[in-house]
Amino acid sequence: MEQPNLDYIEQLARGDESIKKTLIDVIKTEFPDEIKDYYISLELKDFKKIESNVHRIKHKFSILGLVKSYNKANEFEHSLREHQLNLKEHQDFDKILTAISEYLKTI
Repeated sequence: MEQPNLDYIEQLARGDESIKKTLIDVIKTEFPDEIKDYYISLELKDFKKIESNVHRIKHKFSILGLVKSYNKANEFEHSLREHQLNLKEHQDFDKILTAISEYLKTI
């Protein structure tokens, strides 16, 4: 499984530590709320809302260098668009969410 990293954020910041810190702070602030919304929509089985949450969250994957995970999230999002909750895609997405959550605690 891919590991989150700051390579893309460092490219965006171009050596400016204040920009890097701002980008990281935005992710650390938004991500927990986005995950919470995602799990609430899962409980409600609101496919449109789940799809919307996955769409919003997957962009954090690419920002954190998780290209393969972004592609998996994209597939999951398309399944949800068809009102299908693919268990394997759901489990993979959850693993990625956990990996990011753990990573964010370390930076």
